[in-house]
Amino acid sequence: MQATTTSFGIEEALEQLGIKDVNQGTSTGNEWFSNGEEISSFSPVDGQLIAKVSTTSKEDYEKVMQSATSAFKDWRLKPAPQRGEIVRQFGEELRRLKEPLGKLVSYEMGKSYQEGLGEVQEMIDICDFAVGLSRQLHGLTMHSERPGHRMYEQYHPLGVVGIISAFNFPVAVWAWNTALAWICGDVCVWKPSEKTPLCGIACQKIAAKVFADNNLPEGISCLINGDYKVGEMMTNDKRVPLVSATGSIRMGKIVAQAVAARLGKSLLELGGNNAIIVTPDADIKMTVIGAVFGAVGTAGQRCTSTRRLIIHESIYDKVKDAVVDAYKQLRIGNPLDEKNHVGPLIDKDAVRMYNQALEKVVAEGGNIIVEGGVLEGEGYESGCYVKPAIAEAKNSFEIVQHETFAPVLYLMKYSGDVENAIELQNGVVQGLSSAIMTNNLREAERFLSHAGSDCGIANVNIGTSGAEIGGAFGGEKETGGGRESGSDAWKIYMRRQTNTINYTTELPLAQGIKFDL
Repeated sequence: MQATTTSFGIEEALEQLGIKDVNQGTSTGNEWFSNGEEISSFSPVDGQLIAKVSTTSKEDYEKVMQSATSAFKDWRLKPAPQRGEIVRQFGEELRRLKEPLGKLVSYEMGKSYQEGLGEVQEMIDICDFAVGLSRQLHGLTMHSERPGHRMYEQYHPLGVVGIISAFNFPVAVWAWNTALAWICGDVCVWKPSEKTPLCGIACQKIAAKVFADNNLPEGISCLINGDYKVGEMMTNDKRVPLVSATGSIRMGKIVAQAVAARLGKSLLELGGNNAIIVTPDADIKMTVIGAVFGAVGTAGQRCTSTRRLIIHESIYDKVKDAVVDAYKQLRIGNPLDEKNHVGPLIDKDAVRMYNQALEKVVAEGGNIIVEGGVLEGEGYESGCYVKPAIAEAKNSFEIVQHETFAPVLYLMKYSGDVENAIELQNGVVQGLSSAIMTNNLREAERFLSHAGSDCGIANVNIGTSGAEIGGAFGGEKETGGGRESGSDAWKIYMRRQTNTINYTTELPLAQGIKFDL
């Protein structure tokens, strides 16, 4: 592995994570191997090559699957609380390595160091949640219509869970899935984004140590690396009953079709086109904080990033001016420097899409009120730093209807009552996160009603970005309908079974059917 000589302790972080000299991207635990092509991980922070990683070949994948399917036979027999104890230990290792892992997330992906630490904290939180859940994998009991019979339902492990994650949350989304899948008795095969392979390698090494310390077999936690072709090995594999995929709508449709063709299950977390409605009763200061963080946090590369600000015409200019003033205070630069608010985009392809979006909104009749542009000069050598931009636009614009994974915020007016704003908010194909800023109880309840927001997440007086572990995370419509993390999201990682027990000497049939011999 070629480490950079950048400041902010990156080399030390790589050393602490034990990945300074690792270049193999395929693992069944403590065993590492790869026979595929090499991919390079460049940091968007400074453009430096962090490492080259060997990807997973078909032969490598087959070895992984043999190990995973074998491990499942043993792992599923462990009582769920014992599985929870392993997850607890994994969470403790994450606590110990929170700073170096958060630093790697920041350096390889480009989000601020504080956000990198926050992402690792999400991993810790889901481990804590999963440990408690390991004693609560409950079914139901039901009354039978037949005398002397008992009915109940229970949940069993599925088997091998395939996880495909995106670059923007290179560690947390994997942990959301894997912590729950593990306590449910499943084993996991993870394909991280080819743009952030080192984060995957670091997490695999942390997990592998915990499993080895407990004398558990190889294969409970597996890692594969590469582009979409490697992901296709899982989506087309009948040995993988569930594929959890996070990414674009285009990718999700491909995964869904492939998995459905073999009657497997898919858990999809896809694009968002998230809006904040700002009513005349909104607290403007709170609105500005929520909107600005939502729009520029992670350089606009969150699926929950705020893309649209729908403002009542009576306060439009006041809110617009306040947001524009806040943008003047943003500091853009190295995300490991905690004085900066905004880091780089992931790569130059993202920069190209950012530029195209700004050109498109102008071509469609929009008005740019905070100029964008690519930053150059000292500190911006990677070519991935851009200025967060704001444009006045209409919801009907084609570019507004699409998700641009960059810090571009669209402002638009609504008139009349809150129903008109809700109609605008819902008028996109995505349905992930939504928010309303209001101190009017009736408006808030209307927003949360059956005829209100059609998103999987609906917030009042907080922004669209950021979610707590306790609630299920996911969206509707073309966001995919999947749910991860809290609440009863665990159920998708298990198969449901209904059981009926007859403790009499008779055999009555259901529905009163007679069948005498």
